[in-house]
Amino acid sequence: MKNTSTPWLASESGAALKKHAPATARNREPIREVLREALPESGLVLELASGSGEHIVYFAGEFPALRFQPSDPDAEARLSIAAWTEAEKRSNVLAPLMIDAASADWPITSADAVLCINMVHISPWESTLGLLAGASRILPPSGLLYLYGPYRRQDVPTAESNEAFDRSLRQRNPAWGLRSLEDLQAAAAEQQLQFERLIEMPANNLSLLFRRLAR
Repeated sequence: MKNTSTPWLASESGAALKKHAPATARNREPIREVLREALPESGLVLELASGSGEHIVYFAGEFPALRFQPSDPDAEARLSIAAWTEAEKRSNVLAPLMIDAASADWPITSADAVLCINMVHISPWESTLGLLAGASRILPPSGLLYLYGPYRRQDVPTAESNEAFDRSLRQRNPAWGLRSLEDLQAAAAEQQLQFERLIEMPANNLSLLFRRLAR
């Protein structure tokens, strides 16, 4: 199956308050099935780079025993998240926070799980390093870090659709692009985040699960 997703960018999404990311409708159900086995039964789930807010509002409806904390560095995205939350009447979704993943200063001190969907390849590597450091700071022992998106893997040919996607990303911004899974695993290990497993997903994407080691 081809990867036909495109980055969601608030600056390109028009004037509507509720933004729409087409990839959300295609991948939210497969992601839900992974999260069903991986998320805690209760607690707070932080999502970084929530974008339009469609993912977190959907997951909040699927996992009503959990509280969800959306975040995004973009003001238009945060307005969209709030609009979707209100429209879908999700009482377990908190007001969106302004979090820059690359920053060492996050306005949240703890979460039981951290989700980040389709950010790693649409941001500089420094944002991924900040994501890993931040997740390590706020997660409890065995707390989940869940990442979703396309990656390069050693000894595994990259699908041509992903190669084309990588080229388009780098044309938009030379600091963007598909990351090496092995580089990500090494950077996570430095932050006491243990790689748990990889799950193949539709459209040549991967679900990556990490767990915070005991302090």
